[in-house]
Amino acid sequence: MASLIEAIEIKRKSYFEYEDAPYHCIDVDVSKPTARGGQTLVRLKMRNLLTQAVFDKTFKAGEKFKEPDLVMVPASFLYADSGGYHFMDQESFDTLTLSSGTLGDDRMLLVDNVLVQVHKYNGNPIGVVFPAHVELTVTATEPGVRGDTASGGVTKAATLETGLEVRVPLFIKEGEKVKVHTETREFAGRA
Repeated sequence: MASLIEAIEIKRKSYFEYEDAPYHCIDVDVSKPTARGGQTLVRLKMRNLLTQAVFDKTFKAGEKFKEPDLVMVPASFLYADSGGYHFMDQESFDTLTLSSGTLGDDRMLLVDNVLVQVHKYNGNPIGVVFPAHVELTVTATEPGVRGDTASGGVTKAATLETGLEVRVPLFIKEGEKVKVHTETREFAGRA
C-alpha cells in the first residue's frame, strides 16, 4: 500500500494524489489558528497533472493524501506527426507518445534530441518536465541598429526554429543558437 502524506507535510514542488488524480504543488500557505481549539489550515496552489488545471484548495492540516504512482523517465524527443509528439525512453528504448493537447505551449520548446523527463502515471505518459534551459536557433530577427538603445529598447523580437518568439539583445543575429529559460520562456544567453 502506498504511504500517506499529511497536508501539513506537503511542500512546494512535491507530488500527491487527490480525488484519484496526480497533483503537483505549486505553492503552500499554512495558517495557524489564533484562538485555542482552532484548526491549522493548509492552502495549496496545485496543478492537476492530467488536465493541467491550476487552482487553490484549503485542507485541514491532518488530512491525508496518497503518494501518486508517478514515475519520471528520461527521454529524448524524436519527432512530431498527426499522432502526437514521440519521445524515446532512454532506459527501455520504448517510444512514448503525448498528444499536442497534453503538451500545450511546451511543444514550442521541443527540438530534435532534446533530453526531457516524461511523467508516467500508472504506466501512461501524462506530461513532460524540461531541463532549466533549451538551446534553439534564431531563424528571424531584425538587425540591431546602432543608437537604438537611446530610446530604452535594448531588446528586439526574435523568432526561433520552433516558432517561439522571445526578446533578445540587439547583438543576436539570425542563425545563432540561444538558450531559452524553459519556465519563463525568456532569453537566457548565447548557447
